[in-house]
Amino acid sequence: MASVHAYKKLENRVVQKGKMVLAYTGNRILALGKGLRKILIYQYTIVLVPHSERKVYNLHISVISILCFLIILATAMGAFFWYGASYNYTPQGNFADKDSLLQETQASLDQLRDETAHLLREARGFETALSGTLSGLGKDPGGRANPNAFGGDLSSFFDIQETPDGVLQEVYRVRQLSDYLSSAVEPIQEIGVLLNSQSALLTEIPSIWPIKGGIGHISMFFGQNENPFTGQYYIHKGVDISTYRQGDPIVATADGQVVTVDYEHSGFGNNVIIKHKHGFYTRYAHMLTIRVKTGQRVQQGEIIGYIGNTGLSTGPHLHYEVHIGSDVVDPYKYINIRSNLTR
Repeated sequence: MASVHAYKKLENRVVQKGKMVLAYTGNRILALGKGLRKILIYQYTIVLVPHSERKVYNLHISVISILCFLIILATAMGAFFWYGASYNYTPQGNFADKDSLLQETQASLDQLRDETAHLLREARGFETALSGTLSGLGKDPGGRANPNAFGGDLSSFFDIQETPDGVLQEVYRVRQLSDYLSSAVEPIQEIGVLLNSQSALLTEIPSIWPIKGGIGHISMFFGQNENPFTGQYYIHKGVDISTYRQGDPIVATADGQVVTVDYEHSGFGNNVIIKHKHGFYTRYAHMLTIRVKTGQRVQQGEIIGYIGNTGLSTGPHLHYEVHIGSDVVDPYKYINIRSNLTR
């Protein structure tokens, strides 16, 4: 029983001591709170005195208001510096990428300007060539589908200045060039029609080399020559074309109709005469074999026989003549007309 009683007494003393500590701590906290409250509600007065005789303004500010203002200011400044640090750190890679992209874009623009300048230089040559071609064909070089595009030609186009609306000069020039090319379509189409007509005409007159593939050379020209059999001078009425061998194909030099297929033992040997439009006739002589017959229609470039050594001949060759009506003319004036015009 004595030990229980001693334990109770110890317990009561501990409880009493605890109450005393709690009471003391509570009083101290209460006193500190009262003191802090007095400090926080303590006010300062700011007096604003105008230089004139106006009313004096008194501004009362408590300590707690000052503390709240400082807290808000510190929070705002902290947020600003944090955002600034994050912005400067995070997009560095993006800035580098954008700078690289900007440099690539600038390089592309420089290349585009160079290509535009090259295009404009080529346009100068095109305009000059087109004008010369139209003049040669009897066309008015200034007669465009859109005559106002360049004032009749490219001269004013190449002298333009910076546009007032801020459009790049190169872009404006390309637009003008596009208009010019559009206006050039019609005269180019007219040239195409003329060339087609010319091509049709060239198939009707003897205008190509009479040996397929353009091979061979002229071994005797038209006109006065020495006869290889008699040694006397005579008028050679055609040209002799040699390839140094037999069997090379001979072609009709124009569209026409075969009017003669003949053999002359002491003259032209195997020979063919073709009648063409516009009064032309052509003769092909000393042929090895003939592939056409009388009355047959042939086209320019069609094989009519092969080079031979028949008739009165000193070796394999083609004797080629051109007649206009009853007149014999120099075939050399007509050979390769088409090739020369193409060049």
